Amino acid sequence: MRYRQDITELFSTFAQLDAGRFHKWLTDPNLERSIKKCLNETPEASNAKNFWAIYWHKHWQNQSHILAKRHLSAYLQEQCYWAAHKTVAKFAINQYSLADYFQLANAEVENILKGFKPEISSNLQAYAQIAIPTRLKDILRQRKEADSCTNWALLRKVSKKQVLASLSQAGLSPAIIAQHRLVWCCFKELYVPNQVGANSKLPEPNRQLWEDVANLYNRERLNQLSQQIPQCSANTIEQIITRTATYLRAYLYPPVDSLDALKSEDGSNITLDLPDPSSDSLIADILAQEDAQNRQNQLSQMKSVLSKALQVSNAQTQEILKLYYQQGLTQQDIIKKLQISQPTVSRRLIKARESLLAALINWSRETLNISITSNQIKDMTNLLEEWLRSNDHPI
Repeated sequence: MRYRQDITELFSTFAQLDAGRFHKWLTDPNLERSIKKCLNETPEASNAKNFWAIYWHKHWQNQSHILAKRHLSAYLQEQCYWAAHKTVAKFAINQYSLADYFQLANAEVENILKGFKPEISSNLQAYAQIAIPTRLKDILRQRKEADSCTNWALLRKVSKKQVLASLSQAGLSPAIIAQHRLVWCCFKELYVPNQVGANSKLPEPNRQLWEDVANLYNRERLNQLSQQIPQCSANTIEQIITRTATYLRAYLYPPVDSLDALKSEDGSNITLDLPDPSSDSLIADILAQEDAQNRQNQLSQMKSVLSKALQVSNAQTQEILKLYYQQGLTQQDIIKKLQISQPTVSRRLIKARESLLAALINWSRETLNISITSNQIKDMTNLLEEWLRSNDHPI
């Protein structure tokens, strides 16, 4: 894959794949004219790709420029391609092609833009390099979960937000969405099987359950729905629940439209149904292994950050940390050994911990592009304490 260096190319060209490989860059004339116009008006930023990424991201957030998302989609083509390349190589047992994963990655650009926080880091490409592969793995997990669930298990485990989103995506009217939501709520309230093990399948709902759900729905609709919505029979309730499960599966794992779809005589796409993964358990194992490796890599990077931050501390602070954490001396023992005052020992311990924790937080913001929550700070504090007490680094 030839990397793009010119700003005009970065924000106006898209990757074309052929036979499962990168073929060439295709230029969008509208995007090319748009970015050239911007460069002429702001020549001082002619080579600042981060500047233009943030520029278009702000326009996308404010919905103030019709081409903003297209410019950003072009900008992230390389990250989408390499995320697809990595995924198809890792999940060779899966029948999706590089083109399919590339299509999925491009479809996730909207979510990537929503997750990116310019106030934390200005490097959108660095954020996308982490975020896009993560989203592709999430999609695989969702597909595995959806495939392994019966309709009844799926309907019980999803949230109301997911149900509403799936119904909306299906193009239903607000009145029909409200009806389906109420039917699902009634079903979930009454369908509570007893003594179902963690690995066993939920039993099929019986006729009495559908009658009970219909009765509950018909009572609740008077308060929750428009009076124009009619009563439903048990058969109708079962049909609505089955359709809702279908909408949920389509929402949780949308079908992949191949980039290399055939064309019919009228110009419309003819897509081929792709087979399911041949081994869900193997996919799960690979995902778990990769997650463990990613956590290990992040832990290693965090320890490296702490080591560098510690090296800039003065010698006395490092000595106090060593005595307190690695040799287990109390503050009173340190006072006697180093012949310094108690406030000095206490102050240096507090400031050293604060400085090291700040280094971890800054690294997380800049590298992972995330807002740090109180729980994450707590986790980082625990990691810091564990690292200070370990003997795998010099103090």
